[in-house]
Amino acid sequence: MIRLDRARVHIHSTFNNTIITLAEPNGNAIGWQSGGTAGFSGSRKGTPYAAQLATQALVRDMKDYGIRSVVVTVSGTGPGRQAVVQTLRSSGIQVEEVKNVTPVSHS
Repeated sequence: MIRLDRARVHIHSTFNNTIITLAEPNGNAIGWQSGGTAGFSGSRKGTPYAAQLATQALVRDMKDYGIRSVVVTVSGTGPGRQAVVQTLRSSGIQVEEVKNVTPVSHS
């Protein structure tokens, strides 16, 4: 098992689901969770509570890897995006930066 001090967390939040991906600092994915893997189905996958439980499951994996700080990138406008960041902060993992990379159209 690899040991990391820092990592990246990518949040893709839609109205139907929230997908949280854990990656090495160079971008290689090492784990992921979503509302579906947390045991929710249908429209309940898109709730902030489902995102919170998925984040708690991912935090357990992060502690196994020895991760103490993360850089977070958020994509999408779903209701789970704020719940993920709050759960990461309250879990004892240092959130160094939160960056919004949601694409915005212009015309």
